[in-house]
Amino acid sequence: MQISQEFITNIWSNLLEWTTNQLPPIIILVVVTWIVLRMNKAFIKRLKKGMIKRLHKKDATESQESEKRVETLLRILQSVLRVIILGIFIMILLKKLGVDIGPILAGAGILGLAVGFGAQELVRDYISGFFMLLENQIRIGDVAIINGTGGLVESIDLRTTTLRDFSGTTHIFQNGKINTISNMSMKWSAMTFDIGVAYKENVDEVIKIMKQVGEDLANDEDFKDLLYDKLEVFGVDKFADSAVIIKARIKTQPIQQWAVGREYRKRLKEAFDKHGIEIPFPHTTVYWGEKINPLKLKIEDQLKRDTN
Repeated sequence: MQISQEFITNIWSNLLEWTTNQLPPIIILVVVTWIVLRMNKAFIKRLKKGMIKRLHKKDATESQESEKRVETLLRILQSVLRVIILGIFIMILLKKLGVDIGPILAGAGILGLAVGFGAQELVRDYISGFFMLLENQIRIGDVAIINGTGGLVESIDLRTTTLRDFSGTTHIFQNGKINTISNMSMKWSAMTFDIGVAYKENVDEVIKIMKQVGEDLANDEDFKDLLYDKLEVFGVDKFADSAVIIKARIKTQPIQQWAVGREYRKRLKEAFDKHGIEIPFPHTTVYWGEKINPLKLKIEDQLKRDTN
């Protein structure tokens, strides 16, 4: 089979025409897309640098985790912008190549709708995780209560959050199913005390001793950096069955409330012992009843015999 000279000429003519008329716009489109992608990367990098610079002006204890949060969010933003830019590039390129993109867009819409219905729980997890990071609700290293389970936050991803409780058990929560978050270490923590003393004690004297112990703790080299503020004594909180309850609170650096609380209770017990302040405990009176008086007499008689 021989190829005619006219056929070759037509092909060459069409290729030359396409190269002259269509190729330059495509090259320009590729170059513009590449420039926009580079600008996107530079924009995210500059934005990250500016946000981290602002974070360094804040509390040093928060800056490290805040940097991680900023990096995660900006990485997501960069990926989303890249997908949008490449999507626009592909549609324009297909249009330039003479491909009708209408059916493609319609098919993509139907496919996206089907995926959306099938993966709506996954999408909900990702959206919830994004806003958890954006709003800085919890951070890695925080002590939090999630859906009633307390523990240390070990990781926060877009889909799941990992929590390890005091016993070492790891709990993994889907971000879309997290209903309540109680952060116990956001900016500062606190330990509250319900100190019970006997009714016979002078309340003003007890409060004075409690404040003195708090001042001693605040001046201790090992603990002063763990305190966020001085001890607050709110006064008599309630009258219990065998004690007067005095409520107090001490603010600490995040996650240090338990160490400070244990040390304060230890020192307070020593101070109460030193000043003779009674920490009451429940007393029980046993009533034998009239029918067992002989038992009482026998016991007393036995005690007399043992004494003699």
